[in-house]
Amino acid sequence: MDVEVLGHVALRTWGSTRTPSAPKARQVLALLLVNANRLVSTDALIEELWAERPPRSALSALQTYIFQLRQMLGDLLKNASPKDVLVTTPNGYEFRIAPEKVDLQRYEKHRLAGQHAFQSGDHPAAVEQFRAALNIFAAPPLANVRRGLHLEAEIVRLEESRSGVQQTRIEAELELGRHHEVLSELSGLASQYPQHEGFHRQLMLALYRCGRRPQALKIFNQLRQSLVTELGLEPSRELQTLQQAILSADPRLDSARSTPFPGRTSDPPPLRLKWPAANPWKA
Repeated sequence: MDVEVLGHVALRTWGSTRTPSAPKARQVLALLLVNANRLVSTDALIEELWAERPPRSALSALQTYIFQLRQMLGDLLKNASPKDVLVTTPNGYEFRIAPEKVDLQRYEKHRLAGQHAFQSGDHPAAVEQFRAALNIFAAPPLANVRRGLHLEAEIVRLEESRSGVQQTRIEAELELGRHHEVLSELSGLASQYPQHEGFHRQLMLALYRCGRRPQALKIFNQLRQSLVTELGLEPSRELQTLQQAILSADPRLDSARSTPFPGRTSDPPPLRLKWPAANPWKA
């Protein structure tokens, strides 16, 4: 059985795809799957479904959703018991499945391999691993699930992780002298994230190396205007240093190796639960 959460939440096996039709059962399944092979407490599941105002029947309703999920698993599994996959524990439930069967965990495997390669200076391997990760994470996660507090937190965490992979992969591409190849992608990312300093820094550097110094300076001015107008902030010291280097045509900017004025390229630390509700995939 294959598990998908990066896109529509679904279980696939033997050419069959199944997703619970009941919205709350689908919500329970989604929270169990993004935490595959980890305990999800009963309290967390109830909070996900009803926030801070659960009905008096919340526990029995949750048990009904678990029963429905096990029925669905019974239709999918050939050689395993549903209770051995969706396991009841003293404090909650755990969805047990081989990590390579979960798209999210395959993404994490490539992401970690790419980060290790990048930190070791093996930029071709980093690009390969990051591209593999992004090919898996190619659609909005949990796209067919109504989200409560915990799933919204997971979406924020996943989007931050995906953004970090994109940024570090592009950094590796710049280290390999591929500024022409990443220019179009960076232009789109800077437009999509108008206050993301990392993507703007990379775009400025790529434009400069493509012989487009005025456009690189224009990108800085656009970012600065957005930050000052909307947040009352000046660009970071890194961005200001890069702007001055572009103005003075600093020869260090011409080197594709050991990119000058590097930005932060490590992924943010895992952010678990209790995030403010926000869906970055919404328009």
